Amino acid sequence: MSKLSDFPKDIDLFSLSEGASPLILNFPHSGTIMPPSMAQNLTDLAADLPDTDWHVPRLYGFAEALDVTWVEAKMSRYIIDLNRDPSGATLYPGQNSTGLCPVQAFEGPPIWRVGTAPDSEEIERRTRAYFTPYHRALAAQIERVKARHGFAVLYDCHSIRAAIPRLFEGQLPTLNLGTNSGNSCAADLETSLNTILQKSGFDHVTNGRFKGGWITRHYGQPEQNVQAIQMEIAQHAYMEEQMPWVWKAESAQVLQAALAQVLMAVLAWSPRE
Repeated sequence: MSKLSDFPKDIDLFSLSEGASPLILNFPHSGTIMPPSMAQNLTDLAADLPDTDWHVPRLYGFAEALDVTWVEAKMSRYIIDLNRDPSGATLYPGQNSTGLCPVQAFEGPPIWRVGTAPDSEEIERRTRAYFTPYHRALAAQIERVKARHGFAVLYDCHSIRAAIPRLFEGQLPTLNLGTNSGNSCAADLETSLNTILQKSGFDHVTNGRFKGGWITRHYGQPEQNVQAIQMEIAQHAYMEEQMPWVWKAESAQVLQAALAQVLMAVLAWSPRE
């Protein structure tokens, strides 16, 4: 694995496990590792890493039995956001969001102490050191899977607190499927997943506030036999949404059963001739 240049030499940037199925699970926001040189510059609020996609790899742990490929970031998204456009372009024009190297937490307060936020030179360095090798590895897995099956399905795994007024109004549905408004995956795959969501027992929406981040939009090329979808989950469905981010086992088990149906539908799908 690619090593973190700011960290001890035994720390990996990400973990990767190759599977034989067409499905790739990607976890860009679940990492919590921060190098001491950066952690000392976090504000008190940011030091708790509140915007982490807490427990998402654990939530999808059942999928290891499905022979999926697994790509999981280990570092905090506060270092660099692997799901943002490296050019700095916003994903949602006209709406509050966070950038490639975020300086504001979701709720609005600063992430970095005064005078320590990354400047343009530091952003470029982090892009070279972390963003580029992660996406080089992810792209290689997509090509490997595509070469084996003739197509690949990238499933981007996310979660977020259900109410963040700065980012969206009201309360987020539990399951939020994003297909970049139908552009990142085949129409019949989206239809199949919508059918599963309707039977899941959870409130849900497709292409609502979260239509898919840069990963979904960048890699999703149905015409090139690469399907990409994002699943954003409201965290209250499986955990406590405040420190210490407690996992709720019974609730998680119910949610996992629904997510298993979603992944099985993905695995049952294949491109039409």
